[in-house]
Amino acid sequence: MRMVVLFSAYLAVTTTAGSQERYIGTADYLRDAFPMGEPIPETLWVTRELRELADDTLDYDIAMLRVRYWHRDRRTAWILDEIGKERPITVGIVVEDDAASMVRVLEFRESRGWEIRYPFFTDQFNDVRLDGGDELDRQIDGITGATLSVNSVTRAVRLALFLYRHTGVANG
Repeated sequence: MRMVVLFSAYLAVTTTAGSQERYIGTADYLRDAFPMGEPIPETLWVTRELRELADDTLDYDIAMLRVRYWHRDRRTAWILDEIGKERPITVGIVVEDDAASMVRVLEFRESRGWEIRYPFFTDQFNDVRLDGGDELDRQIDGITGATLSVNSVTRAVRLALFLYRHTGVANG
């Protein structure tokens, strides 16, 4: 009986070890995204038209009134929260010339699926774009046991690519 209690306590500690962990802070992420210095953050206001377009094309309900992003030349950095199974996963996405160029998991709050933070997963998004149907232009390999976390990062990347098109950065 004592062994069962100890094992149960061990499982409780180890299964929550992956939850609520910050892997990289915002300042460090932005330093990686903009090595020449962090630009001033900008705001993309989510108008009714933009919300409806995101719903129609991405099947995505943008619940925010505004989205903060950083921008220099044709490069933008986005920090977005996406729900995994129950809790938000904070993802940083750099978009340049209509393609993702750096995806990082900044903070993970779920109990499972934390493997998405590793480069073997996030590097799959390098140079990914939206195709004509607003889907990613290539298949992203999943991770066994982390399907909801994989889907969350994929949704965040799709949203960042979509929002990039609506900043005017690509045209200017």
